Amino acid sequence: MQTSSTDRRASLESRRVLAERAVEAASRATRSVHELPGEVSAVLKDDRSPVTVADFAAQAVVAMTLASAEGTAPRLVGEEHPAALEGDSGGPLLHAVTAAVRTVFPDATSDEVLEAVGHGTAEPDAAGFWTLDPVDGTKGFLRRQQYAVALAWVEEGRPLVGALGCPHLSIDPSADVEVADPTGCLASATLGGGATMRAIGAASKDRRTLRAAAWNESDGIVCCESVESGHSKQDRTAAVLAACGASAAPVRLDSQCKYAVVARGQAHAYLRLPTRAGYVERIWDHAAGSLIATESGAIVSDIDGAPLDFAHGRGLERNRGIVAASAGLHARLIEAIART
Repeated sequence: MQTSSTDRRASLESRRVLAERAVEAASRATRSVHELPGEVSAVLKDDRSPVTVADFAAQAVVAMTLASAEGTAPRLVGEEHPAALEGDSGGPLLHAVTAAVRTVFPDATSDEVLEAVGHGTAEPDAAGFWTLDPVDGTKGFLRRQQYAVALAWVEEGRPLVGALGCPHLSIDPSADVEVADPTGCLASATLGGGATMRAIGAASKDRRTLRAAAWNESDGIVCCESVESGHSKQDRTAAVLAACGASAAPVRLDSQCKYAVVARGQAHAYLRLPTRAGYVERIWDHAAGSLIATESGAIVSDIDGAPLDFAHGRGLERNRGIVAASAGLHARLIEAIART
């Protein structure tokens, strides 16, 4: 039994190293897009959210990195679909995506890139799958502010490995999150193995252990939430925080960087309150970040206090909203949400 447990931990650690490598490579590719003149033009998906060259390039780079390591096409549940890159109409976009991918894989062809993006259309499998948000916080990316490349390994409804590349988030937790840092940072975690962070490009030995902030009733509350009002009900967040005695306005930033900010103790909480009835969160928007925050000692749940359940396809069908908070504050926030 002991050997089996040891082997399992080694397997998860191996996946963490692979996830870090894939996310770090994809982060480099996304940065390169800002240097491709005229090729950051966005197209629009059916839900009207912008998709950039960076989204497709990151998905291709992650898929190619995983395939190279695993020796086969990865079971990857991604956000992007290759249809926008196909045919004559998709040619210019595919050309730009291939240029970005070549900053990591210099010999990549357009056909290989198209195939790699297509790997992200796999379906979830209880036996295990990767889930990816190639550019989480696309509008933050377009503003050259905070965004993330988020990759997680999920088995039987639980993220077991998570890696979060934050190309514009400083490794320094005292730095202003609204200011883009040219180095960025990379956070990762395994279930039961803790969470760490290092600067992008730094050696694995330079990882720092992440610890969520302690919180007592006499403390103030530093909270973060989404920039976009369409992602979280900001007026209700203000009411919840006021009910808990908070006096400062939430810090607003895009993407799963918010989980990293909570995990390293820079904020006490991250709230994502539903903007409408029936809204379902996507698994790739929370799998990596929620594990990293949990392994740092924070508590992550939905707004009813229930654990996040990743066992129902591409959506968190059994959950409503997100609360990630310091252990001393989480229950208080859940109670305040129920009252507001």
